[in-house]
Amino acid sequence: MTLASDQDNGTPPPGYTDNKPDHLARLHKVEGQVRGITRMVGADRYCVDVLTQISAATHALQEVALALLDDHMRHCVTNAARSDPPACEEKLAELAVALRRTLRL
Repeated sequence: MTLASDQDNGTPPPGYTDNKPDHLARLHKVEGQVRGITRMVGADRYCVDVLTQISAATHALQEVALALLDDHMRHCVTNAARSDPPACEEKLAELAVALRRTLRL
């Protein structure tokens, strides 16, 4: 979501802008999966069935994270490398931090 203040101060759009509808669709699917898991626990469903659904939701979130990382590399890092090499170093450092968070290292 682009904030009005981002547009006003000249901040470029996020790297995922072109794929935003796909990312939102995946996130809505995950949201539905989590609601389903909540209903399963409320209905006292079998533990392994609940764990299977948790695993599926976790995997779906990881796929969104990987897609966002890909967008960041292809858009933000690449554009910085082409137009502003010092900014590219900053974007690469951000990418390294994001990878560590995503991979939990």
